[in-house]
Amino acid sequence: MIEEISFLIALVGSSVAAVWDLKTTEIPDEIPHAMMIVGIALAALRSFLEWNYMHILASLLFGCSFLAFGFALYFFGQWGGGDAKLLAAVAFLLPTTPKFFSKELILPFPLSYLLNLLYVGAGYMILYAFVIALMNKKVITAFKKDVKASSNFLLLGVATIFFTFLFANWYFSSIVMLDATYAFWYAGLAASLFVVLWFVWKFVKTVEDVGFKKRIPVSKLKVGDVLVQSKQWEGLTAEEVRKIKKSGKKYVVIKEGVRFGLAFPLALLFTLYFGDGILFFVRYFI
Repeated sequence: MIEEISFLIALVGSSVAAVWDLKTTEIPDEIPHAMMIVGIALAALRSFLEWNYMHILASLLFGCSFLAFGFALYFFGQWGGGDAKLLAAVAFLLPTTPKFFSKELILPFPLSYLLNLLYVGAGYMILYAFVIALMNKKVITAFKKDVKASSNFLLLGVATIFFTFLFANWYFSSIVMLDATYAFWYAGLAASLFVVLWFVWKFVKTVEDVGFKKRIPVSKLKVGDVLVQSKQWEGLTAEEVRKIKKSGKKYVVIKEGVRFGLAFPLALLFTLYFGDGILFFVRYFI
């Protein structure tokens, strides 16, 4: 029963945080803080009832480790503080694989969830970027211009990867006596993968540079906005907004990022229904 309650709190809490993030671009500290407290309390209760200290130990170990990992991403400007705390909150609540999970996990639940979060998050970020591009025609224009300017690099990269893989596979095939036609197939696959990843990278980079940055009058600056020069995703406080408005500046450039909160409940559901992302993709796509 405790595992079911923990999972339900993790799912509901992360879903509420996701909705709040989509509406306001911020995750209130109260949500992950409450989830952490409840997670530790439930782990302590389970340890007491089962007379097994491993439950509270696992909760503290994975929760604190994920909190450190999340804040490392925050420090390097990849995540907001709310994302870091939400990740830790799920680990505090679900430090071990719940018994009602029917899917196979090759890693401890928190690690499987973290990897699934990266997979689901990557797909979510790409979809989010496409939506932003559809809403902002400047993104498409800038993307086409950037691709045209970098076309020579793309052709050089494709040729380099194709012939490198081609000769490497030919050499390997001659040693193990395999059909040499596989060399062309693998070389073409590697070159195609490079093209896809290059276009995705260029597209996401264009969305970041064009779609996520806005020049606004200082009069419209508000609490929670993030200045483009800020290294961390930390919104302005009321005091900082007042200082900027008194500085005499007429305009400032602010930045937005992918509202990543929705990836947390989606990754939780993915883990529940599909298990490890690695096993899922190997089983159905390879």
